[in-house]
Amino acid sequence: MGNLDWLCVNTIRVLSLDQIQTAKSGHPGMPLGASPMAYVLWDKFLRHNPKNPNWFNRDRFILSAGHASAMLYSLLHLYGYDLPLEELKRFRQWGSKTPGHPEYGITPGVEATTGPLGQGFSMGVGMAIAECFLADYFNREGFNIVDHYTYAIVSDGDLMEGISYEAAALAGRLKLGKLIYLYDDNHITIDGPTDITWTEDIELRFKAHGWQVITVPDGEDLEAIYGAIKSAQDEKEKPSLIRIKTHIGWHSPKQDSPAVHGAPLTDEEARITKRNLGFPEDKMFYIPEEALKHFRQAVDRGRRLEEEWNGMFAEYRKKYPKLAEEFERFVNGILPEGWDENLPVYRDTSKKIATRTASGDTLNVLADRLPNIIGGSADLASSNKVVLKGKGDFYCDTPSGRNIHYGIREHAMGGVVNGMALHGGLIPFGATFFVFSDYMKASVRLSALMGVHSIFVYTHDSIGVGEDGPTHQPIEQLMGFRVIPDLTVIRPADANETVEAWKIAVREKKPVLLVLTRQNVPVLDIDRYPIKGNVEKGAYVLKDAEKPEIILIGTGSEVHVCLEAAQMLEKEGIGTRVVSMPSWELFFRQPEEYRKQVLPEGIPKISVEAGSKLGWKEIIGDNGIAIGMETFGASAPGDELMERFGFTPSNVVEKAKKLLVLK
Repeated sequence: MGNLDWLCVNTIRVLSLDQIQTAKSGHPGMPLGASPMAYVLWDKFLRHNPKNPNWFNRDRFILSAGHASAMLYSLLHLYGYDLPLEELKRFRQWGSKTPGHPEYGITPGVEATTGPLGQGFSMGVGMAIAECFLADYFNREGFNIVDHYTYAIVSDGDLMEGISYEAAALAGRLKLGKLIYLYDDNHITIDGPTDITWTEDIELRFKAHGWQVITVPDGEDLEAIYGAIKSAQDEKEKPSLIRIKTHIGWHSPKQDSPAVHGAPLTDEEARITKRNLGFPEDKMFYIPEEALKHFRQAVDRGRRLEEEWNGMFAEYRKKYPKLAEEFERFVNGILPEGWDENLPVYRDTSKKIATRTASGDTLNVLADRLPNIIGGSADLASSNKVVLKGKGDFYCDTPSGRNIHYGIREHAMGGVVNGMALHGGLIPFGATFFVFSDYMKASVRLSALMGVHSIFVYTHDSIGVGEDGPTHQPIEQLMGFRVIPDLTVIRPADANETVEAWKIAVREKKPVLLVLTRQNVPVLDIDRYPIKGNVEKGAYVLKDAEKPEIILIGTGSEVHVCLEAAQMLEKEGIGTRVVSMPSWELFFRQPEEYRKQVLPEGIPKISVEAGSKLGWKEIIGDNGIAIGMETFGASAPGDELMERFGFTPSNVVEKAKKLLVLK
């Protein structure tokens, strides 16, 4: 590679530096050190169309080290994406398309929201899984409709985070040969050299995980980086980690110093850096014409790549019309007609059924109708009831399987599910016990921030878990997820509400949490209670009185406690309304008129939920009573725990009478 390549590399460096200097905020160290690897990847290998960032068969690129966002924005602008120079000048400012860390849906060409270290690493694994599965499903001889790589640039910090260990082990076991990560090995973190905390042998670690590891001793050796990526592409069964040894803050006065990681250079230091790189010292956002001309060749190249693919797909459509139609449906998230008809209906009210069991029944019917549902559990599939029967196990050497064995790796599972959702074409889910959702909170939060269609199935939802004790009994988790913006949490009351919940989860196109019981609960009579069409409203009147004097609001298994309490109260002449509230989020989306119809002002309200009381005052008012948990649970049979902690009809009746007297 010649002088023009180096001019392009240094253009990326200086353009990134100018963004940070203008904002007086950002991370200059990594763009100065890692721009050579980014350039070689984007210029010599990445198959993409800058004018159509959503072209389905593009290579996926993730900047897992999201703090180097200025470098990514430089690449996107230079290669011709719809990211004008004016947006780079507004780096990290209100309303710009260049936020401090990359955000999916904000900046054209950003494939994933990254910043929390390790998240991009795990999401890339999900994207590679999606590519492998869809390629097997749709490709035919001569027609590689789905055929791309997943690349990422990862940092020391990414590899330190526990999520990367989990995701790397999973990727190696699944044999994701089209997953290639470039590791910016600069030996520096915020607090100092990495060896103050981290001395493990990275090559041995990744080889033990089943990866190919290639080392490039000099991060300025463009030819060596090129050869390493080519070797990674030639490896068909193992994911590849290319370890590229770089210098953070290269060519700046603060080179190899932690001080250059997360703070701008001084004006004088920036001038010296530009001088060292052969760029005008006092020109801001200067892009050499020769370099820009070279970068922008990617526009025509990308257009041709997509046109070639479109031509192939047109022939594919002629030869395989049904597959082509199905491909477009997968990619566009269109559900087939009748997908939600004749789902399970539970009419036998003499038998109690755990909502996790009803969920499993429903999921398997949906999986038969929706062949792009794929997922699994963190080693709890049989307990979470998420085994897709007869659908096989997914590995890249058996890519038609739809059951993913995530292993005991909740954090990676969350990121992988998000990666599959981001890739497109699949309806992915991941499952575990609700209390272990704590291990994947960061991933669930990112799913909401990105607005992607990830489904999380959480069973064993309360102290009803029983004998396993407080370590396995969620208390604060339910409310903790409710406070995450743009996340829909559904805790159905029974088997029939669970069916409706799954319909919502599939339709929603945004992240959904299904929170389900371990223990068996009564089945609501679907002919007696208005379940269909009302679960989607988040809350509805399950049982009413001619003139309600008090309203009992229940979620999940506690709805049945409310129904029994209502019967007892009405025997004493107290008109009682029972409201099932499976989802706060869906309820608060409803018009105010509907919300006031369900929960009119002036009628005393009691909430009953086997979780934290926090937040219920917003619904029941300052004078209402929240029956919930204020402590951890205990080890004992579930029924006994429910009684001892007050989730009984008699306790609800007692509280209702007290409230009516106070009124």
